[in-house]
Amino acid sequence: MLTLERAKELNKDMVTKDNLIIHSLNVSYAMGAMARHFGEDEEYWQAIGYLHDYDYEKYPEEHLAHTKEPLLEAGVSEEDVRAILSHGYGICTDVKPETNMEKSLFAIDELTGIIQACARMRPKGITDLSVKSFMKKFKDKKFAAKCNREVIRQGCDLLGMELRDVAEICIEGMKEHADELGLGVKEVTI
Repeated sequence: MLTLERAKELNKDMVTKDNLIIHSLNVSYAMGAMARHFGEDEEYWQAIGYLHDYDYEKYPEEHLAHTKEPLLEAGVSEEDVRAILSHGYGICTDVKPETNMEKSLFAIDELTGIIQACARMRPKGITDLSVKSFMKKFKDKKFAAKCNREVIRQGCDLLGMELRDVAEICIEGMKEHADELGLGVKEVTI
């Protein structure tokens, strides 16, 4: 089973840009929260979340096309590689999310981007971000416009969950790591 330590080791030479590292962490912590929700192994789900964009920095136009072989060669299981590939379903892969872990990853990859954007606009960051505030921004298609809302909705449908419930779980999971994610209370300088 993939560990978070191993996922970070595998990613360290592949994901080097700060924004992509933060995205990996956002998804990792949101995945951990989803694992708790489903009564699953939190660290394992975090590891999958952390490793999900393994090839994106080096191959953005061929995302996930350079993931399977290198990860299998590095000893990552077929099941774990499949989970990672499933987050690109209908976008850049034909691997349909089937397990709760795969469906969660598919839903929250884009969702964490909107949560992060909401939190960055607030003086207290994510620490006081409510689902109500998130939903208001989610409905504004111009806000965090690059985050694919249809993919998020499709993922929530696959999970059989309401968007607001998935968002609340992810917000709470990310709040626990607010400072590490750069989403804590902002210091005011005079």
